[in-house]
Amino acid sequence: MPRLAVLGHPVAHSRSPAMHAAAFQALGIGDEWSYEAIDVRPDEFESRLRALVSEGYGGANVTVPHKLAALALADSASPAARAIGAANMLTFSDRGVAADNTDAPGLLGALPGGVAGKRAVVLGAGGAARACVWALVHTGTEVGVWNRTRPRAATLAAEFGAEVIDTEDQSLGADTYDLLVNATTVGLDAAAGTRSESRDPRSDLKPLPLGADSVSARHVVVDLVYGSSETPLSAFARQRGADVVDGLEVLVHQGAASFRLWTGLDPPIDVMRDAARKT
Repeated sequence: MPRLAVLGHPVAHSRSPAMHAAAFQALGIGDEWSYEAIDVRPDEFESRLRALVSEGYGGANVTVPHKLAALALADSASPAARAIGAANMLTFSDRGVAADNTDAPGLLGALPGGVAGKRAVVLGAGGAARACVWALVHTGTEVGVWNRTRPRAATLAAEFGAEVIDTEDQSLGADTYDLLVNATTVGLDAAAGTRSESRDPRSDLKPLPLGADSVSARHVVVDLVYGSSETPLSAFARQRGADVVDGLEVLVHQGAASFRLWTGLDPPIDVMRDAARKT
């Protein structure tokens, strides 16, 4: 039986096992394939990874905080994983451990329509932001990068051919972009259900360069943060009439890309989406 897993710390909250299990069942391969969540501390990652290979696993998704280590330990890597500098998917074979990154196609697959020729702003400069900037630049999107620490934004922008967004005390203008991607952790606590539903979502967005008029119905807003509750950014964007893509939708398309690479089958995206949202 091909065995798959998602490796992270913590990882109990992951929707990936339910999502993949539902896809296996829908395609009639539930008795042949399995997928589980395995909590692995950073100091144990290398030894646990080697153990999975010897135990006959076929591959693993990798999430926080192991994406950099996954790439470093792989025997080979896709151009995307090398360029982004992180791996969220590993495949085990007699040729060794192969790394890939499906965060980029996950973002693009979740977007409503093409983005070539449009203007995007990516908030953040960490690993998730790197995948987003790389994906958008390579589809012909004009990309600006904003980060609370400007030097990090400048480094990322220079590496991938994007621009740095300088807002200082000003907010993003509604006419300066078409697509906004939040790749920061702003909203993580609220997504976990710790924020009152009656609270104005704008009060949680103070760390971001967003004013009352920064978002409108002409925008697509993507928030990579997800949880049991809607994030403040998603709530604010919906109030403003924007087309909102939440982090679960991106996760579904990321998982679907991994599923296709591992199984060679077309993933049942609707089934995976339903499973992810019901978990």
